[in-house]
Amino acid sequence: MPSKLITAPTAEPITLAEAKLHLRVDSTDEDALITALIVAARQGAEQMTGRALMPQTWEIALDGFPDEIELQHPPLASITSVSYLDEASAAQTLSAAAYVIDSYSQPERLSLVADTEWPATLEQANAVIVRFVAGYASAAAIPQEIKQWMLLRIGLLYEHRESVAGSLAPLPFADRLLDAYRVGGL
Repeated sequence: MPSKLITAPTAEPITLAEAKLHLRVDSTDEDALITALIVAARQGAEQMTGRALMPQTWEIALDGFPDEIELQHPPLASITSVSYLDEASAAQTLSAAAYVIDSYSQPERLSLVADTEWPATLEQANAVIVRFVAGYASAAAIPQEIKQWMLLRIGLLYEHRESVAGSLAPLPFADRLLDAYRVGGL
């Protein structure tokens, strides 16, 4: 099911000061570069784990209601809305009382309350839109292994910023830090 980033994170898991301490950089000359490397490291960790690290808003589009909806990019912070086009092509919003969240699964799953049925939808692509906020509550809540991987990645990218050929993974053990946090088959 396709997902779309609606609102990107407004903060990063690693601060500029933390990254500069790790890199042993004292001046402000390369702050813009280091800030960009922090973003790249977060995006890399998110891509490799299938998780959202800092709070961000996502949408999942479906052609109709399946038995359950897998909410990508765990951890789930909240459901903003479950909206759909009814058979008359009118926009509707499903009441939060109509569904439950399976928070034991990773990624979390949204399903109907027992003994109820999903409403009928217009037979059209993307007739159902689920908007939700995903990500850890704060940088402090992010597992230390993920943050350590980010620092190693920032250091590698900083040291090899001019590399255009070859691998940027001379420390093959580093990616193992993310193994416990990978979602699904990633």
